[in-house]
Amino acid sequence: MFGDDFIARAIIAAPAILFSLTVHEFFHAWTALKFGDTTARDLGRLTLNPLAHLDLFGTIMMFASGFRFGWAKPVPVNPMNLRNHRVADFWISIAGPLSNMGLGLIFGLIFRMLDNMAIHVPEAVVMFLFFMVMINVSLAFFNLIPVFPLDGSHILRSILPERYENTLDQLDRIGPFILIILILVGGFWIILGPFVSFFVRLFSGIHI
Repeated sequence: MFGDDFIARAIIAAPAILFSLTVHEFFHAWTALKFGDTTARDLGRLTLNPLAHLDLFGTIMMFASGFRFGWAKPVPVNPMNLRNHRVADFWISIAGPLSNMGLGLIFGLIFRMLDNMAIHVPEAVVMFLFFMVMINVSLAFFNLIPVFPLDGSHILRSILPERYENTLDQLDRIGPFILIILILVGGFWIILGPFVSFFVRLFSGIHI
């Protein structure tokens, strides 16, 4: 786990992951504010300062997994403050994944631009740019999985008719266990790997 290249990977991967997670949570907070909930702003979460979003165990897992997996603190939302709760929940939930897809596109375009210019770029910069594309696309699709507590579960709840509320409540109780199993058996890549690969190639031109 802590091989000779660990420090080199940490210097490149850790900032990329922290920035991506920070932007993800910031846009959850920003969208909640736009729909009338000031909870995240009042708690200091409407910021691009990564220290406000760090989760202790999520950070430990990021390093322990060799920068393959980690998480930030979820942004608190008070449904009672929201205008048009179901519409608000949809946009608040999808704002995080959309922000990561946006970052993936931006850094992918930078990657392509530098590649087309045929100028010498330090390998560390190339790796950072590609990693930003990879981690953001992966983070976006991972969070779109409709399993609680991921964003996808809120998106699903907001678009299904209200008569399914009780069924979704029951699924939410076992959601974390389903998520752990998916992570342990590599189900994420089995299900979403082709989509991630497609968008990484679309944004950066690199086949994975």
